[in-house]
Amino acid sequence: MIFRLIIWFIMLIGGIIGGYYIDNILFKNIHSNIYFHIICFITGLLILLLVLRISKNTGRTLAKYGRKGELERMETNVLVKQGVYKLMRHPMHLGLLLFPVSIALLSGSPSFILIISPLEIIFMLIMIKVVEEPGAIKKFGNDYREYMKQVPWFCFKPECLKELLRPV
Repeated sequence: MIFRLIIWFIMLIGGIIGGYYIDNILFKNIHSNIYFHIICFITGLLILLLVLRISKNTGRTLAKYGRKGELERMETNVLVKQGVYKLMRHPMHLGLLLFPVSIALLSGSPSFILIISPLEIIFMLIMIKVVEEPGAIKKFGNDYREYMKQVPWFCFKPECLKELLRPV
C-alpha cells in the first residue's frame, strides 16, 4: 500500500513539475491566459469529483462483498462479482485512470494534460496487467481466471457507467 502511494505521489508531483518545465519550452505564454486556467480548473474539479465518486462506490462494494472475517482495512479475501464488478474487472482503476487527468487540468499545465498524464495512464494500464491481474490470479486462482474470461477490464456501455456511478 505504501509503495502505491509513493508511486502516485511521484507521478502527480513529477507531472506538475515536469509539465511546468516543458510548458516553459513549448507553451511560453499559456500561463498568462486566465480563460485557459478557468476552463481547466473547472473541468479538472468536475473530473476529480467523478474520480472520488467512483472510488467511493467501488470501495464500498469491495468492503461489502470482498471481506470474510477480520482483515486490515483495504484488504479483501473474497472475489467480488457483485455490483459494477459483474460488468467490469477494474472499475476502481477506471476511475483512478482519470485522476492524473484531473490533477493535470487543475494544475493548468498543457504539457501535463497532453503529454505526461497520457503517459501516466499507459503506465497505470501496464501496472494493472503486470501487477494487479497476476496478484488476483495468485490470490483467487482459477476463480479469477474464469472471471477474466467472462468480464472485461473496463466497460463503457451506458448501463455499466450508470452502475459505476450508482451509490452503494
